[in-house]
Amino acid sequence: MLSLLAVFALLTWQVAADGPLRGLDERIGRAVVGHGPARLTEFLADLGNLQVALPVLGCAIVYALLRGARREPLSAASAMAVVPAVIVPLKDWIARPGPLTEATGYYPSGHAATAAVAYGAAALLLAPRTGPAGRSKRSWMMPVAAVLLTVATGIGLVLSGYHWPLDVFGSWCLSGLLLLTLSRPSCSSRRRQPPK
Repeated sequence: MLSLLAVFALLTWQVAADGPLRGLDERIGRAVVGHGPARLTEFLADLGNLQVALPVLGCAIVYALLRGARREPLSAASAMAVVPAVIVPLKDWIARPGPLTEATGYYPSGHAATAAVAYGAAALLLAPRTGPAGRSKRSWMMPVAAVLLTVATGIGLVLSGYHWPLDVFGSWCLSGLLLLTLSRPSCSSRRRQPPK
């Protein structure tokens, strides 16, 4: 958790202070923007839209509630609600211009954070519970799907020219902090449950 916070602080400092990482970031961003099939990169970027990510999380919350969970769905909804409360003030404070525009407010990426928290929280809610014999054989599937969707969103955002790479990485650090906070209570409550 501290390492994510440290990386986020470093990235934010570099972007805000126009440090060497920001220069490298912008060179890489300019070199890759427009690469890849436009329809595919747009589709991938759209995975971070609220209209796409929130229904996925909503379905996972309903499923968890039907399964009898109470704390985890509330934590997932709270984590998603925290995203704009943290991202929007940071965007205003840092006021970073975008790759293809002089408009500001691009660091950190709201779409990348939305994707990471929505898909990550959904994975935590949908992952099979572990039984007394140990980990389920399928327990890896949901986290892997969440990571793939999150990375695909970030790639789409950068290749489409909506964000610089550090905008996405910074959001992933923040999202990781939120998801670690979310996963702690659910892990400890699962450990305390007696075997059935």
